[in-house]
Amino acid sequence: MPQLPAPDYPADVRARLEADGREIVARYPDSRSALLPLLHLVQAEEGYVSRTGMAFCADLLELTTAEVTAVATFYSMYRRKPSGDYQVGVCTNTLCAVMGGDAIFDELKRHLGVGNNETTDDGKVTLEHIECNAACDFAPVVMVNWEFFDNQTPESAKRLVDDLRSGREVEPTRGAPLCTYQETARILAGFPDQRPGAVAATGGAGPASLAGLRLAKGETPGARVVHPRGEGPKDRPQPGSEHLSSHDAPQQTSASDPAHPAGPAAEEGE
Repeated sequence: MPQLPAPDYPADVRARLEADGREIVARYPDSRSALLPLLHLVQAEEGYVSRTGMAFCADLLELTTAEVTAVATFYSMYRRKPSGDYQVGVCTNTLCAVMGGDAIFDELKRHLGVGNNETTDDGKVTLEHIECNAACDFAPVVMVNWEFFDNQTPESAKRLVDDLRSGREVEPTRGAPLCTYQETARILAGFPDQRPGAVAATGGAGPASLAGLRLAKGETPGARVVHPRGEGPKDRPQPGSEHLSSHDAPQQTSASDPAHPAGPAAEEGE
């Protein structure tokens, strides 16, 4: 049976979304270019891109719903069904997988009682595997609403999701303070993050990522001792040579365990 037309938003919600949507459209010389941030806008409203949201985008941009659907289904960042307040993505690409990402993902599925792209009964956590978090220096990596939690283990990852579900404050290893998925979607739509200190928080690369940049600038990297994951250094590293990735300076857990902090100690460019 053909689907009935998607219901419209309530009048007050539509008026608010139209005002925000027109602000987004005005940023672009071609209105069609505003489709991606508009999809984030409707995702911020409902927590996923619904048929109502796609119809709204189509109306505002004078596109067909088929054109909007083609874009919304192409990108994995747009959810097509209700999801949790916190999107917990475990990198299972090659490096993270061999460093423990597969074990983390399997343990979280068991611990949460959900499968890939499924949400816990309390609506707090949606679990998914991610092909690459672009943070190989700190493998295995977990992301929550696109914020980094580096050098994870199955135990630290379980503590992380337990903290999220219980409402305890969780701080990413790098980047801005954590917020809900809907709040994240509104930021991705291009609206300012109004939380105190959020914009000033850094998400810069760590020393491992900056090694190539330093070499390109002609800087001589300090000597460092590389040791296998799980073993400590045999010699004290030279000043400035610390390389806080799990490949040569193992970090047993993420910042979710204050007793075992992880992540870069330097700001980008330092």
